[in-house]
Amino acid sequence: MVEKGKKKVLLIKLSSLGDVIFNIPLANILKDNGYEVSWLVSEKGYDILKGNPCVDNVILAPFVKWKREYTFCQKMKEVVQIRKYLKGCNFDIAIDTQGLLKSMFFMIFMNIKRRLVNKSAREFSTLGGNEWVSVPANDDYNTHIIKKYLAYAKHLGLNTDEIKLTLPPSEQESVDKINELLKDTDKTKPLVVVCPATTWDNKHWDKDNWKSVINAIKDNYTIVFTGTKNDIDLIEYIGEGKFLNLAGKTNLKDLIELFRRSDLVLSLDSGSTHLAWATQVPKIVSIFCCTPPTLYGPIGEKYISLSGKLACQPCHLRKCKKNGDGYNACTKLPSPDSVLKAIEKLMDLRITEG
Repeated sequence: MVEKGKKKVLLIKLSSLGDVIFNIPLANILKDNGYEVSWLVSEKGYDILKGNPCVDNVILAPFVKWKREYTFCQKMKEVVQIRKYLKGCNFDIAIDTQGLLKSMFFMIFMNIKRRLVNKSAREFSTLGGNEWVSVPANDDYNTHIIKKYLAYAKHLGLNTDEIKLTLPPSEQESVDKINELLKDTDKTKPLVVVCPATTWDNKHWDKDNWKSVINAIKDNYTIVFTGTKNDIDLIEYIGEGKFLNLAGKTNLKDLIELFRRSDLVLSLDSGSTHLAWATQVPKIVSIFCCTPPTLYGPIGEKYISLSGKLACQPCHLRKCKKNGDGYNACTKLPSPDSVLKAIEKLMDLRITEG
């Protein structure tokens, strides 16, 4: 039960999964400083916020459903209904960390005394605010994205030294499901969860590099792959059909439980990496191709983020602008040997090739 008299804050961060995770420390700082925290989020982040101690109330704006199933008029009708609900909540503060047109629709014309927006936000979303926060620029790759979001807490005069990550507890359904999926795996070896795919092609590490790493560690670790149904063929190529492939068999709640049982996660700049980090359980080796690890990599001593050293890295672009041999050259780096050395460093286990 929220104490009477607490200030009520609305946090607007709609997507993606990684961005929602990167806002959890901000929500925790607000909560720990006596605010009642509500969060407006889309489907992609709903399952990691519902039941999360960082938030008191989770409000769903189903953008994925709207895009797939709704006409413009149907969509706007529900947007108006959500705005009406938000308006009736009598928030003291609203914080728009999304900074786009779609988030501005929920900020503008609201009877909220303080409406905080990044002063450099895009798509005219600054019009939704009445207080403009100085946030490090998007191309400042030396400031981690979490610290950029914490600028809003600093603007409110709060201490931002602690980065506190929380997730909801695992539901029994997910516990039972992961028990069943892992029942035949070798429990005598460290469990490595491999997440070799994400949404950008030029975030994908070379599939033959993956194969080299998997072949090198297969005798020392129990290996499990995760991904979506679209990743099944890639995973079968990398693992040559020899390992447990959970692609398309788990949801976010299941993945949280799986990561909580793992010793090591091998992954990319992806939602899986950020989710594994948010559990604060496994060690992580993450591979960055076109994006900067200093901006998105897990923070802490038991995490290593690797990338190449090409002059064009990090470009932070969805599509490579190079031609010929230079096209997506960053996806060939780092070398498999660099990844193996990182695994050995974290796990303190010498890899012996079979």
